[in-house]
Amino acid sequence: MSRAPEPANEPILGYAPGSAERRALERELQRWRNRTEDVPLFIGGEALHTRELREIYCPHDHARLLGRHAVAGPVEVERAILAACEARQSWARSGFESRARIFLRAAELASGPYRQRLNAVTMLNQSKTPHQAEIDAACELSDFFRFNVFFAQELAAYQPKSARGEWNSLELRALDGFVYAVSPFNFTAIAGNLPTAPALMGNTVVWKPSPHAVLSAHVVLDVLLQAGLPPGVVNLVLGDAPAITQRVIAHPSFAGLHFTGSSAVLQQLWLQIAQNLPSLASYPRIVAETGGKDFIVAHASADLDALAVAIVRGAFEYQGQKCSAASRIYVARSLWKPLEERLRELVGELKVGDPADFHSFMGAVIGRDAYTRITGYQRLGDEDPSCRALVPVRAEDETGYFVWPTLFEVEDPRHRLMTEEIFGPVASLWVFDDDRYEQALELCDSTSPYALTGAVFARDRAAIALAAQELSHAAGNFYINDKPTGAVVGQQPFGGSRWSGTNDKAGAPYNLLRWTSPRTIKENFDPPRDYRYPYMSGE
Repeated sequence: MSRAPEPANEPILGYAPGSAERRALERELQRWRNRTEDVPLFIGGEALHTRELREIYCPHDHARLLGRHAVAGPVEVERAILAACEARQSWARSGFESRARIFLRAAELASGPYRQRLNAVTMLNQSKTPHQAEIDAACELSDFFRFNVFFAQELAAYQPKSARGEWNSLELRALDGFVYAVSPFNFTAIAGNLPTAPALMGNTVVWKPSPHAVLSAHVVLDVLLQAGLPPGVVNLVLGDAPAITQRVIAHPSFAGLHFTGSSAVLQQLWLQIAQNLPSLASYPRIVAETGGKDFIVAHASADLDALAVAIVRGAFEYQGQKCSAASRIYVARSLWKPLEERLRELVGELKVGDPADFHSFMGAVIGRDAYTRITGYQRLGDEDPSCRALVPVRAEDETGYFVWPTLFEVEDPRHRLMTEEIFGPVASLWVFDDDRYEQALELCDSTSPYALTGAVFARDRAAIALAAQELSHAAGNFYINDKPTGAVVGQQPFGGSRWSGTNDKAGAPYNLLRWTSPRTIKENFDPPRDYRYPYMSGE
């Protein structure tokens, strides 16, 4: 078998004033502003339009209609399942090299001619700034396609030992059924990876993207089709999530769930799948990444400026709508006063507004429900005398769903602001005495049910080693002197445990292995022709 090219991470473009990429992105943004996109379902290689339509709006300009999408009913869902089942055998038999070439082609399209299209729809539909869209929709998506091919190739290279006179081999078969991919709004790259990682390994997929990221899912699918993805391999359905999911996971051929979303939804799905087991043909694989209450612990020896920037970027980039966003911060008392002053200064400089205004550091939160939930936490902190707002608490929804960066100092390290997932630009800090660093680590480990990402800031190597030891199960992605966000495919495989998911590490071989059902094959070139063993002979 020939070898695929060695992957490298896609370079991140800067979009500096006057740059070619900035001009290209501005043209693409204008093109999408001047149209309303008609987004169909895509089932069995066919675009399907339905009578029921739902409108797609822009979070930072919620009067702006971006398009309308078709809604799948029971007939369309069953049709998607059937298409996945019918395409399964031919796709699995197409061979890894044939499948790999499709996804490598998709990587070139995503990072090349489709780059600014992906960035523009991610900015408009999901309210990402140019930088956040670039690192996600262009770079990480391309990285997933390229690195998954490399990782899958490495997995297939392992073969068992063979004794003399026999040949043992191992093949990575697809699962015995189809995969259901349920993707979130916050990362176009994750939305693209959830259906395609199983597909690369020979599986066919029913894909249900978030209703808040329909445009980017539409463009990702277009990239895959232009790359040569055959009909029925990835079938896109849109509409009512519970109704679609109920039908999909009850089908006898349902073989796996690839999910990114809330912990509460995953728990409901897991229970439903367990109840459906008697009618399923196999035990389904469940691969999931869910919530987080991600932390930063700052030892007294931490670099103050590096810590302040990590808090601002880690907590407020993309409006805190990252599973990995810094949400609870533990600060040594000797650092606190200068850190507070630096944070006030930095947060005061952050511009919140339309992401197409290249001065904006933050856009809007994704929709009305998110705005209501996040501002509820703002009020909780603002009205509680045990909490102190470090910057003015502000939110406005007249034009878009804007929530300004919010920082609270709390007296109680187990306050709701320090324990509950907020998924928005609200972070809380608790100050501990310098000589109680180990107790602060214990508190950090035990306070939250999540274990996704976390960071320690220290220049004292003993303090770093102690944090790595005491927080060994508190985060699946642990950062030393860096913010807890921004995992890069091939560099920091991503995922957490506890209530944060199954920790199968997207962007690594471990995730891909879950979408295979390995088969061992033994061929004996000289099989025995007598059932008797030597010990059975007479004296």
